[in-house]
Amino acid sequence: MKKPTIIALFAALIVFSACADNNPTANTNTDAYAKATNTPAETKPKADPATTFTPAKTTTPTTEVTLPDPIEAVKAPVKKEKAAPPVLKQPKKKKETPIKTPEKVSPPPQQKEPATTGPLVDPVVKAKNPKEVKKELPPPAIEEKKKEIVKEEVHIFNHDAFDALLRKYVSASGKVDYKGFKSAEKALDAYIMDLRAHPIRDNWSRNSKMAYWINAYNAFTIKLILKNYPVSSITKLHGGKPWDVKWIEIGANIYSLNNIENDILRPQYKDARIHFAVNCAAKSCPPLLNRAWTPNNLESYFEKQAKAFINNPQYNTISANEVKISKIFEWYAGDFGNIIDYLNKYAKTKINAGAKVTYMEYDWALNR
Repeated sequence: MKKPTIIALFAALIVFSACADNNPTANTNTDAYAKATNTPAETKPKADPATTFTPAKTTTPTTEVTLPDPIEAVKAPVKKEKAAPPVLKQPKKKKETPIKTPEKVSPPPQQKEPATTGPLVDPVVKAKNPKEVKKELPPPAIEEKKKEIVKEEVHIFNHDAFDALLRKYVSASGKVDYKGFKSAEKALDAYIMDLRAHPIRDNWSRNSKMAYWINAYNAFTIKLILKNYPVSSITKLHGGKPWDVKWIEIGANIYSLNNIENDILRPQYKDARIHFAVNCAAKSCPPLLNRAWTPNNLESYFEKQAKAFINNPQYNTISANEVKISKIFEWYAGDFGNIIDYLNKYAKTKINAGAKVTYMEYDWALNR
């Protein structure tokens, strides 16, 4: 009778404990019972050493312990996805390498090749600092071009031959030794032939063109006198109108003296001082300069001739209240503008604005 009683009690305990696990109120009761009996709740199963009671205990802790595992399993792939970005760094490194290669390879040829070309300026300006280029290349390049232009003009045509004749046969006051010129007429003809063979070019400077035409006018005027020498006056030739005759061959064109003075020099260059440079072989004409005109001396000789002519009493008489001046100022009044203002630029005596103006008779005798 003892064995059945023990088995029945053990079975009742198992049922009771299962119900207590599933029923929270039962657990509280057991806790309360444990407190009342002064025994801890964990030691309650120790009432029987049977091993079959352990599954009831393990079921609850296993569920509590195993719950975090799926969460960690879910979190693990998230950590792997965060670790994936290092793979994306590789393309960035690949992109950096192609950017570096052109910087190292392309600039050197652009800088080195233009520097060796020398006369080319544009690529060097782009490759270098503009300040450095201005200091190094353009000034010498411009100077070389200027030298080339001057050399070209001197090589193509110069007035040295005419200059030598003028120095020898024209005095400082402008008197011409036509007899001496006649003995050197071949030298004058050679210079004239040089003029004919080398007409003015468009790329010549303004001063070069003016000097050319002034020398041409004076050389052909002297030649006209020598062809008819001895003659007392240029007005004795061609019915008194020698300036209208076209006989001056230059290049493919034929000019008259009037063509050179009134169709080229005066209208194209518009400088009244031209009248003090061209000489018509007459005594009253502004004196013939005993030097050839060149691009370099043009301006200085213009001023020298204007001052000498205006202040020479043989050609002009000037006082403060009255002036007697050359007919040239009357014939070409439009070139000089207000004559008192123009004379005052060069006159040694100051002329009053209301001064009386008259013109002297023109002497057409040969300027010898």
